[in-house]
Amino acid sequence: MEKKEDIEIVEEEETQKEQKDILKQSNISLILDSYDDIFSSFDARPYSEKALSVDFLAECKNAVRDKGEYEIEMRLLMPKDKRNFKEETTIKKRLKIHFGKHFVEKEQEILKVKKEGFIWVSLGVLLLLGIIFVSFKFPEAVFASFIYILEVPSWFLMWEGMAKILIDARKIEPDFIFYKKMASAVANFFEY
Repeated sequence: MEKKEDIEIVEEEETQKEQKDILKQSNISLILDSYDDIFSSFDARPYSEKALSVDFLAECKNAVRDKGEYEIEMRLLMPKDKRNFKEETTIKKRLKIHFGKHFVEKEQEILKVKKEGFIWVSLGVLLLLGIIFVSFKFPEAVFASFIYILEVPSWFLMWEGMAKILIDARKIEPDFIFYKKMASAVANFFEY
């Protein structure tokens, strides 16, 4: 009897060691109780269409934050008795689609903000050049007040445009980097 208990303890220790090794080897390891942990509990659609859980996305963001630009492996650890290989294939596709879609959206959002900023800067520069041209062409006092009034919008457009390019685009960048990493990530299921 004593030998059987010793064997069980050794097997349990080996299992724990294997789990720790999996956690160390992988880039991202998330322990799940069920597949539903990945998805929103308010969404009744099938896994192929279901929205991802805010908690799951937050855990992914935390896990990915310090990872480099190389390809990431996401190891999703499921209890052995709850694994369903058909569901896992569907979930992997859903994750790929979700992260790919949001990567493209964030990329377009950054480009849009930078484009708007460039337009604002360009309008400010053109307005300022127009002011300079008018002030040399018509130095009369009548146009002087008009010129002073237009200086403020020209500088405003230039500064706000630069803020869009340099600051607003950077606010979106963390989400863009997260989705970029996750779009190229490989998701694999393992059991524990």
